[in-house]
Amino acid sequence: MEILVLNGIVNGLVVGGVYALIGMSLTLLYGVLRVVNFAHGEMVIGGSFLAYVLFNALGIPPLLALPVAAAAFFALGYVAYYLLIPRLARSDDPESMSFLMMYGVSIALAALMLVIFEADSRSIDYSFTPISMKIGPVYVSTARIVALGITIVVAAAMSAFLFLTLPGKALRAAIMNREAIQIMGVDIVRLSAFAFALAAALAGITGVLVALVFPAFNAFSGPEYSIIGFIVIVLGGLGNPIGALIAGVLYGLVEQMATVFLPQAMAQIVGFGLLVAAVLLRNGGLARLTGLTRLWGGR
Repeated sequence: MEILVLNGIVNGLVVGGVYALIGMSLTLLYGVLRVVNFAHGEMVIGGSFLAYVLFNALGIPPLLALPVAAAAFFALGYVAYYLLIPRLARSDDPESMSFLMMYGVSIALAALMLVIFEADSRSIDYSFTPISMKIGPVYVSTARIVALGITIVVAAAMSAFLFLTLPGKALRAAIMNREAIQIMGVDIVRLSAFAFALAAALAGITGVLVALVFPAFNAFSGPEYSIIGFIVIVLGGLGNPIGALIAGVLYGLVEQMATVFLPQAMAQIVGFGLLVAAVLLRNGGLARLTGLTRLWGGR
């Protein structure tokens, strides 16, 4: 039982790290633009398919696919913003309209991936040397350890960017008060386009990690990750990327530990129960429950 618990903790940290990046990119998008991006899961799976194509067609390993995915999705996100988002500003209810529009985009992206890659599940037949590493009494695949390390690096880099750089502080200010920064002379359109592109780049990176961590993916896998992303951002506090990081790790740990003590079908129920409990205990999720709202606001 001890080995099973330790294995659940390790897997929970790995899976939770992936969930955290999904939540961080999704809440960044919602916080700055107030866009409910239901197509975020398809963007993540798009990153997985990009890594698959790079490896099978060009022989580029997943680690080298990370910067390619980040750059490609950043560019695509920048273009997509100007094609899709400005129209929402003229709507009477931008948030509801964004949900409907992005839901349509998610269907279109899933259909496009289905046409290109068909319905078969795909995986990247790539292994590190050694295949697994021993952490105490538990053997963990090297791919998962590498994915966890990349997640930590990306999360730390994003946190440093948001708190230490001028563009990052502008994004935080936009999340806290979008109207006030426009009075201060910030070009909100350019900042919003950058936020959309940055969220897309994070989705592309996460997609490569999904291909490393999970055994398979297909054109219909997107909604699963979108739902997980929404759970994480509500659990961590809407518009709080740091809260989303913590919530993603916590959700991953709870989900994996639930599979140790309960039937696998119960794992998602436990995760949803954690979400409901956090919302009922204090509106605003873990960010307000742990005082992260003050940290995020810089006070």
